[in-house]
Amino acid sequence: MSKAASRHRGRRITIAAATAAVALTVGLTTTGCDAVNKALDCVQTADAIADSVTDLQQAVENAANDPTQTQESLTSIEKNLDKIGDTTDNTDVNKAVDDLRAAVTNVRTAVENGDNTPDLSPVTDAAGELTKVCTP
Repeated sequence: MSKAASRHRGRRITIAAATAAVALTVGLTTTGCDAVNKALDCVQTADAIADSVTDLQQAVENAANDPTQTQESLTSIEKNLDKIGDTTDNTDVNKAVDDLRAAVTNVRTAVENGDNTPDLSPVTDAAGELTKVCTP
């Protein structure tokens, strides 16, 4: 093999290696960004749930004035839980979502059965756990 052919072959190998490295880096960066975006979505939705839980607490305190506020707050939490459930495959997040959903269902059932001051501590505890597992 001539010196020129050897250099040409060496350049092709170098270019191929560089192209492969760039493709791998782009793939990893895209995957990393996707994971970061999912985590940010989780954090933002968990924050919205925390706001909804605060609204729920206020609605329960004011249930005598407007009993529909409690139902609206519960529905808001459930909608936000659906958003998180649709955007994550993280086992810890899914468990926290399931726990919060169960707590919300229990409060809704209590309210529908006439309890104007249901125990909200399971909801606040589950929301706190969700916030914890969503934090990157």
